[in-house]
Amino acid sequence: MRLERLTLVTASGERTIEIEIAESPEDKMRGLMFRTSLDDDKGMLFPYGDPQEVTMWMRNTFIPLDMVFIRGDGTVHRIEARTEPMSERIIASKGKVTAVLELAGGAAERLGLKAGDKVRHGVFKGK
Repeated sequence: MRLERLTLVTASGERTIEIEIAESPEDKMRGLMFRTSLDDDKGMLFPYGDPQEVTMWMRNTFIPLDMVFIRGDGTVHRIEARTEPMSERIIASKGKVTAVLELAGGAAERLGLKAGDKVRHGVFKGK
């Protein structure tokens, strides 16, 4: 997967993290499965193009994750924090989004990221 940088714009300032881009269907299906750790300054971005309801799950994912659902303009729609490892529960965006950013469980809170904050990266309009 391609490595890039992404900027989180929060009330406490900006924070740039390194992300892997899950572009292909195979990359999206595998995601962060089988990983045993993930630093707070790392993540994986799942771009979907057109706004849509997106669903994720934690099958074969060994560590808790924060799933950040992001609208086309880079606004954080919602965050599902500390998802349960190995769970097959469906986690929905609960609204139309164009991407999902996966972070280490609890990282969104530690980084000060909340719904309504912005994410800057080339996949979002207005970058």
